[in-house]
Amino acid sequence: MRYLKIIFFVLLILNFYNLSFAEETYFIDMNNLLNQSKAGKEAQDFLKKKIITEDKKLKEEGGLLKKEEIDLIAKKKTLSKDEYKKKLNQLREKNIKFQKKRANFTTAIARQRADARNNLLKALNPILTKYMSENNIQIVIDKKYVVMADSKIDLTDKILKILNKELKSLNLK
Repeated sequence: MRYLKIIFFVLLILNFYNLSFAEETYFIDMNNLLNQSKAGKEAQDFLKKKIITEDKKLKEEGGLLKKEEIDLIAKKKTLSKDEYKKKLNQLREKNIKFQKKRANFTTAIARQRADARNNLLKALNPILTKYMSENNIQIVIDKKYVVMADSKIDLTDKILKILNKELKSLNLK
């Protein structure tokens, strides 16, 4: 009987211990934080403008290469074989340079986007750490890993307000 009381007492304590941890688990929507924060929106707008302007330049350059190709094809019968091959090789070199330029731009934008995301996450980390310690929170989980939860334990809006106060811009350029 004595052992039964001890086991019951231990199980009762462990049960309350587990309940206390369950109340300290919260979640945040990381995508929402990254996309809806002032710094995140500013970075997205900056990258969109950069993509649009560079895309216009690349389309113009591609159009010029296309016109050059059409002109070369039209002049094929009037040019000698050697002259035609020479101009064709020049056009191919220009096209290769154009393709490399296009690929480099795409890579640069992807790199800049990843850097902006990493900078935002670096700025978010101390904010989350401070908030967790001030509010005695044990675990914060990304919303995409939560199947179902009460909206009362969603910290996204609170953290978003703090992030907007502390981080105005990522200074991309």
